[in-house]
Amino acid sequence: MTKKLLDDCFLHDKDRLRHDAAVTLLKSRITPITDAEIVAIDDASGRILVDAAAALRPVPAHTNSAVDGYAVSSQHYDVNTGGRFAVSARAAAGRPLDASPPSDTAVRIFTGAAIPEHFDTVVMQEDCTVETGADGGVLHVVIPGGLKKGANVRRVGEDVAAGEVLFGPGTLLRPQDVAALASIGVANVNCHGRVRVAIVSSGDEVIRAGSRALNPGEVFDANAPMLNALARITGADVSDLGVWPDDATEIERRLADAAQRFDLILTSGGASRGEEDHMLGALDALGRRHMWQLAVKPGRPLMFGQIGDTIMVGLPGNPVAVFVCYLMYVYPMLRRLGGGHWPEPRRFTLPAAFEMPKRKTGRREFLRGFYVTGADGQMAVDKYPRDGSGLISGLRAAQGLIDIGEDVTGVAKGDPVAFIPFTEFGILDA
Repeated sequence: MTKKLLDDCFLHDKDRLRHDAAVTLLKSRITPITDAEIVAIDDASGRILVDAAAALRPVPAHTNSAVDGYAVSSQHYDVNTGGRFAVSARAAAGRPLDASPPSDTAVRIFTGAAIPEHFDTVVMQEDCTVETGADGGVLHVVIPGGLKKGANVRRVGEDVAAGEVLFGPGTLLRPQDVAALASIGVANVNCHGRVRVAIVSSGDEVIRAGSRALNPGEVFDANAPMLNALARITGADVSDLGVWPDDATEIERRLADAAQRFDLILTSGGASRGEEDHMLGALDALGRRHMWQLAVKPGRPLMFGQIGDTIMVGLPGNPVAVFVCYLMYVYPMLRRLGGGHWPEPRRFTLPAAFEMPKRKTGRREFLRGFYVTGADGQMAVDKYPRDGSGLISGLRAAQGLIDIGEDVTGVAKGDPVAFIPFTEFGILDA
């Protein structure tokens, strides 16, 4: 069996990695790891394609009417004066005419119906005047002038041409993409399997909500539910392994077991160098650890490692740092491991509605930000007023991250800043 990871997958030679360098290293080392599987089109949204998807037939498959009305031939229609036509046939969706009527007549036609040969224009029924016979049937239709040739007609292949490649390998399918595949007759697609992710919290002070009341010094676990939800956005198959105690032997035993069953183990807390932080020692005993010191705020210490072909990521313990580090490093990693392209979040330049007169250079800062309307009525971005990495209220208020570069010495109101909306990571805006 071919190994999925190099033994030095996350190794680097820098004391402190800048954000861009960390992303570049991950992009160069992370490759897809999952096997392919056939997925029904109804279950394909959120999955990643293995093969390109091309149309075997055009969409629409036949030229058809876009409205209910009357089809005519532009050869017999005067755009200046209009015309009066005898109604010779009736065409409905799914019931094409056996033969084409005379081209100097009109055909009563309904939305989606195939347009007969020699007919090329449709007028909406609301714009027509009809003349009926004694039995109430329409004998003639009067069409006003001004109708352009080809009006209200959907041409064969105007949406998708036969042979056109709709999606390439590595495409993450969205609901509208599933609709496009169904429109070309695809019932099943060859997709990458889901990345198997284990979520682990650690610490004797960490208690799961609903288990019992807190004792002095304890905290409810906010990280695991958040990471569960975030990882599922990528389409991962997520398992929650609970809270692990501050016990070196027990952590090593559980970590060894998890490494046999998952592609990525994602931990929060217990990854620093304290006496009761045993996650590092367990990883050292079972595999290889690469402790990253990132020039990033929040989330400077970040642990990467591997046990055989299983990746382990040790996130900080504070929820804001967990959230930011996940979005910046784990989210794109999971997308790539699962067969997709490495996603590059778009940064939108907006004027700042806040001030940072002086700041420490040499590190990247990701501030929690939200849209506001500036004094000039234009959109701007403001930052959450408190910067503590344990304040979940800041994540709730934010609509994205304000990206402050390493060399920025300060920010004044009105200065252009880079803003990354949470929607870039598949997170819905409130």
